[in-house]
Amino acid sequence: MNVILVVDVEGLNDQAVFEKHLKKEGLTPVMGEVFVYEGNTTTHMFSTRAFLLEVVTRGLEKSGFSTCKMMFQVGKNPMETYRFDMSQHEFIAISA
Repeated sequence: MNVILVVDVEGLNDQAVFEKHLKKEGLTPVMGEVFVYEGNTTTHMFSTRAFLLEVVTRGLEKSGFSTCKMMFQVGKNPMETYRFDMSQHEFIAISA
C-alpha cells in the first residue's frame, strides 16, 4: 500500500538531516511539495502507524525542532492527526 506523510514542523534546525533519516527509512520527498513524503508498506495499518510515529520522532530528535504536527494516509485510509508533546516526548493524537 502507498503511504503519504505530511509533516508540519516549525523551528527545524537541520532539514537535510531530517530528510536523510526519513529517506533511510523508505520515505522520499514528494516533488514540488514541502514536508510531504511517500513510501510503500506491506505491513498492517497499525504497524505502519507505529513505524511512522517512531521514524518521524527519531528524525526530529536528530535534527532539532520547536513544534511538530503530522498526518498520514495508508492506502485509502486517512489516519489521525498527531502533534508532538514536548513534555511527554512523543506524538499524541489530536481530537477532532
